[in-house]
Amino acid sequence: MLPLLKLAADQKEHRLRDATEMLAIAFGLTDDERNKMLPSGTFPVFDNRAGWARTYLKQAGLLELPRRGYFRITPRGLEMLAQQPARIDIPLLNQFPEFVAFRQKRVDSTQNEPSTDPLVQDAPTPAETTPEELFAQAYQQLRSNLEAELLDQIRNATPAFFERLVIDLLVAMGYGGSRQDAGSVLGQSGDGGIDGTIKEDKLGLDVIYVQAKRWDSTVGRPEIQKFAGALQGQRANKGVFLTTSNFSREARDYASVITSKIILVDGALLVKLMADHGVGVSTASTYEIKKIDTDYFEGDSI
Repeated sequence: MLPLLKLAADQKEHRLRDATEMLAIAFGLTDDERNKMLPSGTFPVFDNRAGWARTYLKQAGLLELPRRGYFRITPRGLEMLAQQPARIDIPLLNQFPEFVAFRQKRVDSTQNEPSTDPLVQDAPTPAETTPEELFAQAYQQLRSNLEAELLDQIRNATPAFFERLVIDLLVAMGYGGSRQDAGSVLGQSGDGGIDGTIKEDKLGLDVIYVQAKRWDSTVGRPEIQKFAGALQGQRANKGVFLTTSNFSREARDYASVITSKIILVDGALLVKLMADHGVGVSTASTYEIKKIDTDYFEGDSI
């Protein structure tokens, strides 16, 4: 917030988009830092924080919005800079009644429950977390819990159910054509390390060989070697090895250097793919997060 306020010290009107780029240069951000996205993948972290910095300063009366898409420092903002603060954070902004009222409104909206929103925290932090980041963190926590529960359910299921699950997942990901086609070739008794085959596409231009093991112990290199040998016996070069457990480093190293293309799907990736493609899960709630379309408003006057 302090760098943004200093940028406005020239008392000119500044467009947030331009100011964000100037701040990124001033901070010496690398391309990776500049392009880092929120966990949702919808917006750059730095742009998000710059936008909320402007909001906080505006609510405290240090900035004003003379026209849509632009901001300008206020006399109060100039007075703040004259005090040469080391940083501008939530406790410092609490001296302004407008900001306190803004905070209280957000507290009331949560019915006075404890909040992790940066607007209702009094302790300064090295980098304030924006509401979008908090929302994304909460989503990631819900997602992690869901995936853990999914894995427990799969490990407690029967082998036959696991085979059906593999079919449903591969079909949901676009393989195998129809479920009926996929089911006719997958779930057969293992033959030489192969549990079945599935079409790579709806036309069946290529075939992928599948091995599925509902294991608790780590899958080692010997199992991958056996699968690779079975592929060679079928003159095939594409395979997917799925398990509810994990793979040893030797198994992964081996799969990465052999001629055949073998994709290893461990329990963690399995449940992630299930959640991504809606297999074994259903939508409980949907939330839309919207932001101002600055291009719509730019050039207009109040």
